Amino acid sequence: MAAFGRQHPTRRHPGARGRSWQRTTPDSATLGIIGLICAVAGFFVLGIVLGPVAIICGWLAMGRTWKGPHPIPPLVAVILGAIDTLLAIIWLASATGPTTGFF
Repeated sequence: MAAFGRQHPTRRHPGARGRSWQRTTPDSATLGIIGLICAVAGFFVLGIVLGPVAIICGWLAMGRTWKGPHPIPPLVAVILGAIDTLLAIIWLASATGPTTGFF
């Protein structure tokens, strides 16, 4: 006989049917897009900060390896992030003045 008004002990929330996992970290596509956005924004503001963030996000989106096929956004994020960081370091070195600068 069916017990009306009683919940089944294994099913607490009806909307949670079939979900046996929860995502705790962003997936690789999201990290690639975040890295790409940081790399492009780094050319305009805070390149010394956003460049390394783009490199890290792109590297994590590629699965921490150079082997195998990779989607385009993570690869572009790593390359643009490296260029962005290098340009920011050169700009900071040249901004110190002609007598105390590196170049």
